[in-house]
This record gives sequence, C-alpha cells and structure tokens, in this order.
Amino acid sequence: MDGLVMWMALFLQVQFQVQVSVPQIRFEVAPPVVEVQPGLFVVHDYEEEVFVVDGQYWTRGGDGRWYRSRDYRGGWAAAPAPAVPPALVRTPRGRYRHYKEKPEKFRVVSADGRVTEYKVKEKHGVEEWKVKEKRDKHEGKHEGKHEAKHGRW
Repeated sequence: MDGLVMWMALFLQVQFQVQVSVPQIRFEVAPPVVEVQPGLFVVHDYEEEVFVVDGQYWTRGGDGRWYRSRDYRGGWAAAPAPAVPPALVRTPRGRYRHYKEKPEKFRVVSADGRVTEYKVKEKHGVEEWKVKEKRDKHEGKHEGKHEAKHGRW
C-alpha cells in the first residue's frame, strides 16, 4: 500500500500543464490587404496586425511569438523563429495596427483563390486605378483601367 501511495504522489508531482494561447483572429471573408513594403502586406484597418507574406497570414502574439496560418479563417500555429520572414522580424510592434494610409497597391484574395489587385497612381489631380484580376493559372488575367477624380479607399 505504501508503494502505491508513493507512486501516486510521484505521479502527481510530475504532472503539469503547458498552455499556449494561439491567436483567435478569424475573418469570415478574405480581408483586403495593403502592400506596405515589397512583398509585405497588412490587413487594411484592422485592430490587430495581420500580415500576408508569400501567401501565408502572420501575426505576433502577446507572448512575442509569431504565428502563421494558410487560411484567413484561422488555424494559427506557432512558427519557429527561423521560419519567420525577416521583414516581419524587423517590423516594430504596432506600426501597422489600424493601417489606413492610402495604398499604391491594394490586394483582395477571395475564398476561391481569386486575387484582385488594385494599383493607384495620381497624375495632375486625377487618380488612375488599374485593376488586375488573377482567376486561375489556367484562365489567365483580366485587366482594366478606371479613372476617378476623387477616388477614395
């Protein structure tokens, strides 16, 4: 009996729990993202900093760790430090929270994988918007130009 009690006490002493809180960020539809550096996109005007690099979503947790997801609907997993893109590591925390500046390039990725890219240039007080839609590798691209004197995002 003493052996059983001793074994139970030992078992209870070595049991512990480690809880890692992964981000709960989830979008119902693909969020619009803005290119803030070459190849580095951030979700436009969102309360948390959510980045997109090479088709993956990234966010920094409250514990300082980086988390990534392949889907805008969630599924976050902690990323090992060597896997975090250098542009993210160099980005100061909070720099792109609620990012609203007028972008030169704006991208929207839909749930079916279509990417619509908007480029904005201003000439002589007239904004020129170029829209490029990539549907599927096999379908090709659709491009069009739209001009607006007082375009807004």
